[in-house]
Amino acid sequence: MIQQIVAFDVGDRRVGVAFSDPFGDYAIPSDTYFRTGDFQRDIAALCEIAASRGAVCAVVGLPLNEDGTESVQSEKTRRFAAALERAGLTIVFEDERYTTRAARGDLLEMGVSRKKDKKKKQVDSIAAAYILESYLAKIKQGEQR
Repeated sequence: MIQQIVAFDVGDRRVGVAFSDPFGDYAIPSDTYFRTGDFQRDIAALCEIAASRGAVCAVVGLPLNEDGTESVQSEKTRRFAAALERAGLTIVFEDERYTTRAARGDLLEMGVSRKKDKKKKQVDSIAAAYILESYLAKIKQGEQR
């Protein structure tokens, strides 16, 4: 059994959250945290969410351009992750390209349109689960830890 791992899909307005199962076999979409505009408050809230499940490692989705280079959003995400790290979480970055697109596709297959998802924003937590699944697959293949 491994410690649970949390994943964050960090956006300007929302942060999708997902957790691993206790064995590190799969990712489970959890919540969408709505950012308050108070950076330190957001960091504290996300650290509390991680701690509530005993997670000490956070996989943070890194938004890259199609060609793999970093974007303006990448820098914002890195600053956010650095604050999470200063607050005590171990941070690992994972490429998040196409995760939101895949999450939207999943919701459409379940009959949930973009319009229906406006309030719940399940797309963000599903995208976080995709980010975490990618990381867990690498652990299983021995690429990371």
